[in-house]
Amino acid sequence: MAKRLSSQLEQKIPEDACCDEHREPLQLFCDEDQSLLCGQCFHPEEHESHVVCGVQEAAGNYRKLFQEILSTLKEKLEVAKSILADEQERMVTIQGEEQDFKEMIESEYRIRFQLMVEEEMNFRSLQGCVFNLNVREDAPSQLMEFATELKEKSQETLQRLTDLGKENMNKLKESEVRLSEQICSLQRIIAELEKKCGEYTLALLQNARYSVERSESLLLQCLEPAQITDLSLCQVTGMSRILNILQRAVTLDPKTAHPCLVLSEDLRSVSLRNVQQDVPGSPGRFVFGATVLGVEGFTSGRHYWEVDVEKATKWQLGISEDAASSTGDLPAASGDKFLLTGSMMGTDYTFWVFPPLKRVFLRGEQMHKVGVFLDREYGQIAFYDLTNRSLIYNFSSLTFRGAVKPIFSLCIPSGGTSSDSLSICFPHVSSCDVNVSPQSSEFESIIQPLPALFVRTSSQQTSLIRTLIILLCEFPLLTAVQEPARADCDVLRNCASQPTSHSDFKISRGEWTHITVQMSAAPPQLVVKH
Repeated sequence: MAKRLSSQLEQKIPEDACCDEHREPLQLFCDEDQSLLCGQCFHPEEHESHVVCGVQEAAGNYRKLFQEILSTLKEKLEVAKSILADEQERMVTIQGEEQDFKEMIESEYRIRFQLMVEEEMNFRSLQGCVFNLNVREDAPSQLMEFATELKEKSQETLQRLTDLGKENMNKLKESEVRLSEQICSLQRIIAELEKKCGEYTLALLQNARYSVERSESLLLQCLEPAQITDLSLCQVTGMSRILNILQRAVTLDPKTAHPCLVLSEDLRSVSLRNVQQDVPGSPGRFVFGATVLGVEGFTSGRHYWEVDVEKATKWQLGISEDAASSTGDLPAASGDKFLLTGSMMGTDYTFWVFPPLKRVFLRGEQMHKVGVFLDREYGQIAFYDLTNRSLIYNFSSLTFRGAVKPIFSLCIPSGGTSSDSLSICFPHVSSCDVNVSPQSSEFESIIQPLPALFVRTSSQQTSLIRTLIILLCEFPLLTAVQEPARADCDVLRNCASQPTSHSDFKISRGEWTHITVQMSAAPPQLVVKH
């Protein structure tokens, strides 16, 4: 009688086992029936089209198959362990990401709230002036509505971030459990097959197909990491329109430019040169990185500038405090800089910030411009994707010891050539001489950047002009390069408080613009010269 090796057979067959019926040695093995046969048990008609061979040959074939399967199982085990380690690392990383996004969201809305509060404070201080501002009566209620809306939007974004973080964490925990179970199953079958390979002929053939089928079942199981939702879905979108008013006319300082950088004549663009130029020595010149500073140093106030990055594959933007060392020969320590690095691969961007060095996990898409906002007093730096009008990253609670300057860097290629370049965008303020009357579209374009509460309902042209000039003088939010002289402010107050005044007056705002109100003109005109 043939001895069938079923998967339920628990006792091992001894190596000298004989056929129970014929008492002859078991010398043949039918792979189809998974049975051992003696010479008399084998009947060709019963095993037609079956693979029947000697037990030594069959054991050799299965031992070779087990070894091949073992190799594949061990590879899959290592992959499973690697994915599990990655999932466990992601569980830690995602908590850090969530905290980073939370801080970014809170900081960004804090910036917007501070701007709004400062507008309200200045609005209230203007109400005490003797001249008629002719402000909309519903302005205070509009401010309250805006504050409530801002708070609700902040809470909504933070709640969405919290919910998304919990959802991602649950997915990762489920993945961790699933992978742990797969690893245990792989380890068990590997141990069984290794033991099989070390057994003698008849014991190896016992349950051989069952072992193969179990192994194949495990090999067919997919090893995939959890698919989690990108937290960048919670990134802050939209930008405060006050930023346009804070925009500065930043220029590049040729005395700090690395020798491989070429600056444009107007000092607003920088490009890489593949061969270093012969440049004069300068105490603040960068000698290690393709970096250049802005001329303007900021010791107070809020400042904003925009940079065109479309023609650069890898760049750095940010601010530098005391960017030159005391000897002037080397750049300062990296701790004096706060940087955003953008690296483009195809149409996707990867972002890193420093310090500390860490990746910003955003869905990177092709962008053309980056906005940089600095609040010197509150220690905040924010970077904006102007293409998608969204926040990239912000630093908060910084402490500055001295003046800070904009910093711009390109990546020197390790081999080959590069034509990367960066360009500082012109401020949104008109750069040409214009004559504006209160009824013209140009006048509306100047009024437009101002906060909504300052839109006028009066039909008196002179009142409109006086109010605009007073706002430009009084509001630090609207200051461009430097504060106007106090004497100029006093002159404007006097002129504005006299409705019958026909005298012309002018205010200079440093390098930004000169504003002249021609009260004697008919109708009165506002002349803006850059």
